[in-house]
Parts: sequence; C-alpha cells; structure tokens
Amino acid sequence: MANLKEIRVRISSVKSTRQITSAMKMVSAAKLRRAQDVIIQMRPYALKLHEILTSLTESLESDPDNIYGKVRPLRRALIIAISSNKGLCGAFNLNVVKTTIQLADENYKELKAQGNLDIITVGKKGYELLKAKKYPIAENQSGLLENLSFTTVNEFCARIMLEYLEGKYDEIRLVYNQFKNAAVQELTTEQFLPIAIPAPEEKENEPKTHYNFIFEPSQQQIVKELIPKSLKMQFYKAFLDSVASEHGARMTAMHKATDNATELIKQLQLDYNKARQAAITKEILEIVGGAEALKA
Repeated sequence: MANLKEIRVRISSVKSTRQITSAMKMVSAAKLRRAQDVIIQMRPYALKLHEILTSLTESLESDPDNIYGKVRPLRRALIIAISSNKGLCGAFNLNVVKTTIQLADENYKELKAQGNLDIITVGKKGYELLKAKKYPIAENQSGLLENLSFTTVNEFCARIMLEYLEGKYDEIRLVYNQFKNAAVQELTTEQFLPIAIPAPEEKENEPKTHYNFIFEPSQQQIVKELIPKSLKMQFYKAFLDSVASEHGARMTAMHKATDNATELIKQLQLDYNKARQAAITKEILEIVGGAEALKA
C-alpha cells in the first residue's frame, strides 16, 4: 500500500484535474447554448430551401443548363472532413477521421490508387490524424473555425463550387457531425455536388405531397439563381452543426471526466484512511512492545 504522502499528493492532483474538467464543462455548456440556438433557428429554413430546390432540380434533371445537378463520369473526387481545432471532446474527431478513411477506402478506392482523390480538412485534429495515416490531404482550412461566419465560409464554398464547375472535381462530399442534442451527435456523410436526386425507393417512403408552384420569371432562371445560394447555405449549416456537436461532445466528455475524478477521490480518500489507520496501529504496537520490553 502506498504511504500517506504519496496518497495525499495523488488526491491533490486529482482534485486539481477535477477543477479543470468542471470549468471546461461549464465553458462548453455556455458555448453550446449559443451554437445550439443558431443551428436550431437556421435549420428549418435551410432544410425547406434544400427540399424545394431538390424538387426543382429533379424536374430539370435532363436540362443541359442544370450544371449543379448533372452527374458526370467520376474521374476525380473531393472529401471535405470537418473536425475541430481542439481535443478533449471524446470520439468527436476520431469518428470523423474513421468515416473519412472508410469513404476513401471503399467508395473511392480506385480514385485513391490513381491519385485522383483529394481531402480537405477543416480542423487541426482531423488534419493531424489523417496526415499521420498518410492520406491525400490537399489543404487544411483550420482557420475557418477560429472566426466562423457566413462570410468566411461563403468564400471557401464559392471556390469549391467553382472548382466543381471547372471540372477539377466530379463529386464532392462532406463528412461532419450533425447536431441532435447535447449528448448525441450523428456522423453524417453528405453529397454536396452534384445535387443528389432522391432515389425511387426514397420517394416511395416520402409523404405524397404535391405543390403547384407558379414560377416567375421562369423555373430555369429561379434554379440558376437560387441553387448557388442554397448550396452555400447547406455548406454553412454543416459547419454550424459541427461546431454545436463539438461543444456538446466536449461538455459530455468533461462531465464524465469530472464524475470519474470524484469517484477516484473517494477511493483515494478511503485508501488514505486505511493507510493512516494501519500506521497508527503499527505505532501503538511498537509502543506496547517497547513497554513490555522495559518490564522484562
């Protein structure tokens, strides 16, 4: 059994750790509230806009002017993996990296072997993990998370969309954590470009709702003007989802760490009391033994 000094040092160390994890939990909870309010307010608008434009794109599937929805032969692909710049958030970053690796090794296995697969990482942690595993990272955009705003994300998104239109990439996918609640983050792989048309089996499961839209000036013109805006909105929503998920994951991880530290302190305190009792008992025995020796 460890001596009393060693146990006291360990108790002091664990208490200091508990103070840190408790403070980090409260900070993450405050940040989560702000991020949660933003994504919850934005999500209905973004989803409805995406639903309308997906329907419009489907009706223009054979239109040669439908440049964002036309499926091209897959010669080069891009994966955008959104992680975080900081750790201590459980499996948040690791799940993004695992899904990115799975996507690269299964869906784009041939393109990866040919050197026609690029990965753009958003977040230092995802970049470090993927770089260590020697995956083809084209660039790292960690700075976007430092001062996240629609303006900065819009510039990045506009460049990615231009590269798609110029034919640099034939398919672009996003990998990120979608925010559900403080304790649940759903790992999502989303096709960004070309705009995905729902499969026939997916349409059968959807409610049979028909809208009689009147378009002015024309359906083609509306799609041409609104699709870029909708894509940028979907792109920004993925970032907001990821940030809210990060704070939720960190708050949960720090809550568990604080609880574990509390349990460890209780156990160490029990060990300390046992060691102290054993030391006292030993001293008493030595005193009694010395007294008996003097009598003899």
